[in-house]
Amino acid sequence: MSQTINMRQMERKLQKADRKQSRLYLFCNFMALMIISAYSALMLSPTVQKVFPEGGDSRKQMHMIFVMTLLGCVVFTIYALGLFFRHKSRQLGVLMALGASRKRLAPGLYREVILLSGVSAVLGTAAGFPFVWVIWHAFRLLLVDSSEMVLTFDFRCLFISLLFLVLVVGFACLTAWRYLKKTNIMEVIREEHINEPVKELGRWCGPVGFLVLLIGAVIGFEAPTMWHVWFLAYPPDWLGVLYAPVFVGLYMVMLHTVVHGWRSHKKKPYKNIISRSMMKFQGKQTVNNLLVVTLLIAGGCFAIFYLPTNGISSMVRYASAPFDYFYHDRADQNVPCREDVEALGREYGLTFKDWSGCDYVTLGIGERTQVEEEDGRHYHIEYVPMMCEARVLSEDAYRELTGQVVDVQPGTYFNLTNQEETALATNESAKEFTNMVTRRQFATQFAGYLHYDLLVEETPCCVVDNADYAEMSEGLTDEWRGRYTAFNVDGKDSYLFANAFFRLFVSSFDESCEHPSYYDRVQKIRKNEEGKEYWGDTDDMTTIRYEMSDSFMFRSFWAYMPSFRILSQNDYLRSMAVMFMMFLFIFIVCMITALVVCYTRCQSIVLNNRYIFDDLKKLGASPAFLDREVRSQCGNVFKVPSLVGTTAMFLLFSMILYANDGRMVETEWMALGVCLCIIAAIGGVIYAVYRSTVRAIKAQLQIG
Repeated sequence: MSQTINMRQMERKLQKADRKQSRLYLFCNFMALMIISAYSALMLSPTVQKVFPEGGDSRKQMHMIFVMTLLGCVVFTIYALGLFFRHKSRQLGVLMALGASRKRLAPGLYREVILLSGVSAVLGTAAGFPFVWVIWHAFRLLLVDSSEMVLTFDFRCLFISLLFLVLVVGFACLTAWRYLKKTNIMEVIREEHINEPVKELGRWCGPVGFLVLLIGAVIGFEAPTMWHVWFLAYPPDWLGVLYAPVFVGLYMVMLHTVVHGWRSHKKKPYKNIISRSMMKFQGKQTVNNLLVVTLLIAGGCFAIFYLPTNGISSMVRYASAPFDYFYHDRADQNVPCREDVEALGREYGLTFKDWSGCDYVTLGIGERTQVEEEDGRHYHIEYVPMMCEARVLSEDAYRELTGQVVDVQPGTYFNLTNQEETALATNESAKEFTNMVTRRQFATQFAGYLHYDLLVEETPCCVVDNADYAEMSEGLTDEWRGRYTAFNVDGKDSYLFANAFFRLFVSSFDESCEHPSYYDRVQKIRKNEEGKEYWGDTDDMTTIRYEMSDSFMFRSFWAYMPSFRILSQNDYLRSMAVMFMMFLFIFIVCMITALVVCYTRCQSIVLNNRYIFDDLKKLGASPAFLDREVRSQCGNVFKVPSLVGTTAMFLLFSMILYANDGRMVETEWMALGVCLCIIAAIGGVIYAVYRSTVRAIKAQLQIG
């Protein structure tokens, strides 16, 4: 019985000696679970789910970065677990040498790792919710607030945290079992001093890695487009595997960094030899950490780059609009007339000028489009005579509204697009227009493009000959007729007036106009006449309610959303707040995780290599020499993944902007300039954390 008590006492004493390593493992596991819990809680929050369109690019970006973050946290946790057991092995080896059997040690070891893993995971999961709440409400308090930003949680997100918890505990028990199976006691005792070098490749490894990374990014990005072209089918989900060369190339770059570095050492082969040797002899750990940090920084950059790209284009569009107020309505709605608007303006001390406007009609227009096969994945290109809606203006009406004189030949049409010709609602293949009341069809053909940004919306807008317009519009009821109206303020505008006019304008429409801009009445009629249900009548994403007029969905997608310059400029951030907050949160999460991984990796220098620095001090190494070695080691951990992650994502983002329409427009160049400034700011933060880490390590190593 006394032997058992003595062994327990010895076990507790050895555990106490390893408390620093236990705290490090607790911290790493806590951070990983807090990040995953916070990210999943916000990603699955009803507040966010209502704003991010189902199947939209923004939601895909959010999910993609979550996968990258999840992968990084998994690797980070496994690394921390491995580091914990490398030091735990000495305790196990000592107890084995004192006669403790593996059967005797197993319960205590399993109990300890389950307790450490479980407690840190539960605390991390619980901390994720207040972490989200604090950041979210700080954003609401300091920047912008709206009724749409009331944060609610869907606690089904805990399933993700639970799966991660099971993964962590499972790996911990598996690692404990592996260490207990070792038979060589001396090997167990010396485990923490055993190096883990990686296979050395030639100096070609780094340059080839960059090339493989670039090729993988291009192939992965272009693969869905090529699948459409080659197979006339929607790309399968597994096509994302083609991005795999990106990770292979990234691994090769990090391997080159660890083994060779990026500077030639032929002239000074002994410069920084200590730090270079530390990285090389612990190559597996170092490469894994550099990979994780690179992925996290790249994911954070991808999220934060979304903000200037979206914001700049919108602000430039608002500022360059030729009218302060521009809107369109339907003839069967009781919208405010000019006299009503001027009367409202007088209440706010405003007068107006440059009144302009014109009538338009809505017709069915033919188009070549994708028609799905029965399997739902393949399609064929087919011309559909009555494909979708089109707003049609006469050449005189177009001149009256825009001041542009255009001569349209009978039997032809001009399609409206923006100045950069990047609009998606264009149609060059129409062969006829259809009057949706009389069902009379009028032959036509494409004559070219006209440019006027305010007329570019989800619905194609066309200009036809005056006589053709009169003939096409004959017999149309008011629900297929409408009017564009525009005017400027004579003097300084008033936000209060714009907001009051917006409320009045919205309230003048009835329920028949309560639908988004992508709800197509012509498609609905065609599908119903074919005996099929129109997708817009079943999809919740088409739900627009007048009472949600301040929401992102309403202001982004209502079919009759007006363009009021001062209202758009002032309310832009509020209407986009949830989406911007989500991407800002992703950026914060990725950067915090990356910096924690870097800090933890640098701290392992103290735990793994303290004896090396002690030996160097005994051999007479100066504080300046030791300081240089610490800075060199930490510098590689922080610098290389930061440079690779930010540069790779900046290039990828530039490629995406170019690939969208095959060119770069002015607003995209401006956005890239802002992204470069963001990268500089990120570099400043990373450098500050690096300096702080170096000071902490020098203090622990007692380097003056």
